[in-house]
Order: sequence, then C-alpha cells, then structure tokens
Amino acid sequence: MAKIMVQGTASSVGKSIIVTALCRIFKQDGFSVCPFKSQNMSLNSYITLDGKEMGRAQVLQAYAAGIEPQVFMNPILLKPTTDKKCQIIVNGKVFGNSTAMEYHNMKLEFKNMLKEQFEELEKQYDIIVMEGAGSPAEINLRDRDIVNMGMAELIDAPVILAGDIDKGGVFASLAGTMLLLSEDEKKRVKATIINKFRGDLEILKPGLTMLEDIIHVPCGGVIPYFRLDLEDEDGAVQFNKKITAAIDIAVIKLPHISNFTDFDALKKEEDVSVRFVTNKEELGNPDLLIIPGTKNTIDDLITLKELGIMEAIKEYSIEGNILGICGGYQMLGNSLNDPNFIEGSSQNTEGMKLLDIDTVFEDEKITTRVKARSINMGIKAYGYEIHMGICNYGNGAKPLFKIYNRNGEQSSSEVEQLSSLDGAINARGNIVGTYIHGILDGVEFREHMVNKLRLEKGMEPKKSKAYESLREKEIDKLADIVRNNIDMNLIYKIIGIEMEKRRDS
Repeated sequence: MAKIMVQGTASSVGKSIIVTALCRIFKQDGFSVCPFKSQNMSLNSYITLDGKEMGRAQVLQAYAAGIEPQVFMNPILLKPTTDKKCQIIVNGKVFGNSTAMEYHNMKLEFKNMLKEQFEELEKQYDIIVMEGAGSPAEINLRDRDIVNMGMAELIDAPVILAGDIDKGGVFASLAGTMLLLSEDEKKRVKATIINKFRGDLEILKPGLTMLEDIIHVPCGGVIPYFRLDLEDEDGAVQFNKKITAAIDIAVIKLPHISNFTDFDALKKEEDVSVRFVTNKEELGNPDLLIIPGTKNTIDDLITLKELGIMEAIKEYSIEGNILGICGGYQMLGNSLNDPNFIEGSSQNTEGMKLLDIDTVFEDEKITTRVKARSINMGIKAYGYEIHMGICNYGNGAKPLFKIYNRNGEQSSSEVEQLSSLDGAINARGNIVGTYIHGILDGVEFREHMVNKLRLEKGMEPKKSKAYESLREKEIDKLADIVRNNIDMNLIYKIIGIEMEKRRDS
C-alpha cells in the first residue's frame, strides 16, 4: 500500500502543515488517506469520540483527509510536565509518568505495537501520510528512534525532507542533515521540499541545482510563505501580544499552557483581538480575560502569585469579565487539594477565590467528548474534557452547564446529578469557568460570549460563523498552495501510484 513520510531538518519547519496539505490533496484526487505520527510531544491534545487522547496536529490532518480523528493516528503522545518529565499517553490512555531518560530507555518496547498498528492501517487506506518529529539527524537518539528514520525503516517508507528557508541557512540544514544520516537512511530520502519562501524564485533556482548536485536528491518544490487561519503546528504557535481589533480578549500565557487551540475560533470573529499576557504590566483592561488550560495547574498558579499576575487578575475581576478553562477554571476557586501529589509537591494550595469552588485532584484522568447546555439560558455547547480533578461547589457559585451527552451516550435526565454538571458562575455573572476544552468552537456559546462583550461596548451584536466550515475552506486553500508549488507527479512516483490510476482533481 502507498505511504510517504515527511521529515524535517528541525522542529517547526512545517512538517505538520505539509502533511495536512498532502492529506487534502490525496483526498481531492480520489484516494482514501490517513495521517500517522508514531510519537508526538505536545500539550495541545484532543479527545476522540470514544474518549481517548491524541495530539491536535493529527486531528487537523484527519480533517484534511476527510475522516474522524482516532488515536491510531498518533499512538504515543508525550505531554511535558516539567523540563525533564512527561506524562506518556499510549493509544489514548495514560501509560504513566517518566523522566526523559526513563522514556528514552523504554521506547523500543513500543516498536512491535507501532508496526502492527501501521500494518492494519495499510489494509484500510489507499495512502498513509506520515510525519516525523524534530530532525532525523539527532544522532544521539538514532539507536532508539521510533518516529523518524527508525519508524521509516520499520515499515519501509520513502521520505521527503523539508527545510525552512525563512530562518535562513536552508541549504546548509538540508545538506547537513543528509551528511549525518547513515547510507541506508540517505537512500530513503527521495526528495526535498523548501518551505516558507519569500522572494524571487529565479534567484533561488541556482541554489536548488547546486544542492541537488551535493546531496543527489531532487527538490520536490518550493512552498511560499503564507498565512492561513489554521491551527499552528505544535511548538510553532506565535503568541500575539498586540490589540488588533475593537474587542480586546487577553489570555494568560501560562508556563505550561495547553490546548491553546481553544482560542482559534475567537480569532475568526472579525472585530475580536486575541492577545497573550506574560506579566502584570501587559494585562491592561481587556474586555475579557481568559485563564487557559495547563499541564501543571498548581505550579503555574504559584508562578502567577510570584509574578504578581494573580493580584492583577483579582483587581481586574472587580469590573472585568473572566473565563477560566480547565486548569484556569481550577485556579479561580478557593483551593486546590492534591492529596496524592499528582500535580507536584504541594498538597494544598490557595486559589484566587474568585469562584466559590474547591478542587480535589484524583488519580483517574477524565477524558470525554461532551455536549452541554447552559443551565440559565439553554445555550448549547460542545467540546472535550481532559483533567484529573473534580470541583466541589460552595454556596456562592452555581453550575454553568448541564452535560447531556458524554462520548456519544446520553447522560442521566436527573438535572441535579453531580456528574452531569460542569463549570461554575459567580453571582454577578462576570466570572465563569468550565472544564470543557473547545467550548468556543461552537457557534451558540461563542456568539453569546462575544455579543455580551459587544453590547457592553455599545456595539451591535453579530452572528457568528461555524468554525468547522471556515476551517474546511482554509484547508482547501492550503492544498491549492502546496499543489501549485510542489511536483505532485514526483510525489506520486515516490509513493508508487501510476498517473493513469490517479483521478484528476
């Protein structure tokens, strides 16, 4: 079965977005296609329909392929908790926590699983588009590699090597990467792609010829620099700090911020500006302040206290509007209790006391897709939960949502059943929190939140657009850009599909 792997000279060269484009192009050409990344390191995760956790990059690639995201597209997800530790997610469920060295030593245990899963995928799809991680030239990791050349060798996949010209030194990075590969690994590289090009292509062409003479690999294309409203690849997100529209929404950029894609839908609102705040001086007086999710709630809360940001948030809360999501929701409460030291070394930590709730961290990680309805207004919302804590309500806070569907199953009709309640809202209604990631993707809840801000500023309310349809249009634009700037005849030749068997797009 046909397969191709996109590797890169470094992180953030555009591997994820190239894979996304190829998935859509192959789909447009009439093939069934599936993305695959054996190991992803990211705090940006997603919950599938069956309640399993995977990296968001493969979610976007699945959408491009026209299929529902499933964990076999990203069997291993690493979620850093500190600079040297991470939580390991295997096939969508928590496998354990380990140091970087502990995981490095256990990686080869997953080889057979990865090979078997990939072989099953080959039976189901015409083309598998794979993504590497970092660089294959990380020679200190070669003996235990399961995501770059090690994975390509395991399932005998051809490789395209991508380089980022925007940072400079692209010829050196491509040639240097090839230099550090073994002879067998070099043979796997069938083409290079230069990404993020700005300028006159005619000036670049002599360099392409010289590069081909040096590394003996053809250039498959030069992709121009572009801006589209799509999720940033892991680790490459640019956290805007400027106010660029009438409605100012500020997001606290926590040290361990996770699921920053929660705010992508807000960016689609033409009069909304989303900026990220790293210190109290940057906070200002936004129309809405969002405290996002985090992989380490307690440590990040302590950091906010130490930097004086927490006090600034509390002062802002007197007149301002606050939305807390997941870890940010927990921070808004009275206390965070961690009896089993799940989050770190602190058992009891005082919260911001802006919502009358208390969080208790438990061993079991909750991963569910949910549909919900706001209790007061009946506004529909949907998204997914990823957390290891539960919140207990005090007298000064009321639940925000009634969850009526979890992982496709209807919840109990008993409205007061605790497990069916989510989030909290204070008496004034200006401070709310929820465990639901992606809460702003749905039109109803986002439209309600943003129109509330518009009315407070004396602006006219507006209708919001469906995020999913906007995303589809952007993926099609991406596919057009990539198709027009790479040699698709060469790509099809590399994966072994004859041109007469390909349906014209």
